[in-house]
Formats: sequence, C-alpha cells, structure tokens
Amino acid sequence: MKKDIHPKMNMITVKMTDGTEYQTRSTALKEGETMTLEIDPISHPAWHEDMKTRVLEKGQLNKFQGRFGGISAASALKKKPEEAKEA
Repeated sequence: MKKDIHPKMNMITVKMTDGTEYQTRSTALKEGETMTLEIDPISHPAWHEDMKTRVLEKGQLNKFQGRFGGISAASALKKKPEEAKEA
C-alpha cells in the first residue's frame, strides 16, 4: 500500500443552529477550527416532527401508495403492448 496518500484527519468542532457543539474529525478544516451549520436536523423542516405527522397522518403516504402501490416491474412486463395503450 502506498504511504502518505490519505489526507490528514483533524479534530474540529461542529456548532449546530441551536448552539450545541460536538467534536468530530474532518479533512476539510484545520485542527481546532469550528464549522458553524446554517441548516441541520434541528432547523430544517424536512426533519421536524410535524412534517412526519403530516406525511403519515394526513394521508399523503396512503395517497401515494394508493396511486402507485400496485405498480411493479413484473406487472409492467406482463402486459401486452395493446393492453398498455388502453391503460
């Protein structure tokens, strides 16, 4: 194996949008630097609990499964070309 081909891993601090911090390793920053996040699971709406509730309880997932749940590659291959045109 070749020596010295991997970048050096440095200990950095990651600061979340709510002010909490944690230590991790990174090749992008120098030793001891801080990465301040603008978007993280705390602030991004896709990870909020109300988004999960909306998707699951208000029927968006059920609506999608109702429309596309029966579609599979096997069922598409079984159809004859004239049946596919009618559908």
